[in-house]
Amino acid sequence: MNTELYAFLEYLEYQRHYSKYTIDNYEKDILDYFSYLEKENINYLEIEYSDIRFYLGYLKEEKKEKATTINRHLSALRGFYQYLVKEKKIKNNCFLLVKGLKKPQNLPRFFEYNELETLFDVPDLKTALGQRNRLILELLYATGCRVGELVNIKVSDIFIKEQKILILGKGNKERYVYFGEYALKILELYLKDGREKINLYKSPYLFLNQHGRKITTEGVRYILDKLIEQTSVHKHISPHMLRHTFATHLLNEGCDLLSVQQLLGHESLRSTQIYTHVTMDRLKEVYYASFPRAKK
Repeated sequence: MNTELYAFLEYLEYQRHYSKYTIDNYEKDILDYFSYLEKENINYLEIEYSDIRFYLGYLKEEKKEKATTINRHLSALRGFYQYLVKEKKIKNNCFLLVKGLKKPQNLPRFFEYNELETLFDVPDLKTALGQRNRLILELLYATGCRVGELVNIKVSDIFIKEQKILILGKGNKERYVYFGEYALKILELYLKDGREKINLYKSPYLFLNQHGRKITTEGVRYILDKLIEQTSVHKHISPHMLRHTFATHLLNEGCDLLSVQQLLGHESLRSTQIYTHVTMDRLKEVYYASFPRAKK
């Protein structure tokens, strides 16, 4: 591996505290970029603005990459070259001159409440894994946490009396998330019964797989896929869709946007504002269904 790239990845991990997922993506994107430069016989330390435009054209036209993927490449390379400037390997960062591509506005998909009820009824609470699976659903919906945050919850992070959990989010930033009576009931059952049966190695983590080890994000996605297959709900499910549902339902019930931002752990309000599009559609439906002079 290129020594500057290796040093950059270490810088992201130990100084900027980026997640492993982000670092792995950056590494992949920059290595793809190096492969392109090698084919074009271009030195990465002598890159010019025109070279970047050709590279973006290559990603778009030849590799058929989506705008979101191209923007991720740009973000990785912008950060890498800024690091090279900082280390005095180059004088200027040409990538700062390039704007990201405009992304299509994809509204977040979410579950209706009756669909959630159907889904929550699937796990068998008489079994250890059934209790665990139900709790995964309850906490993803009740807290709006990310799947990476969910799998890293330790039992010591949970404050049962206050009905809150200390979450370690992006950039190692801590925040509290809260849960209600439904989640509390399942949490207490799982801690007293199911988790005791599968915790073969005295793990500190809340969610364990059938072998007693800490569950992975891929493991959670697999569980959700299997659960939705047992329902009549014809929707694709993902941990993030439950996060979207949490935010959408809060706003539909009158919660303010700043509170939702804090609960989701968004740094910028802009990230949270996408949910207002969903709730506005809901408001329109209610208006046209309820207001007398809106009806024909």
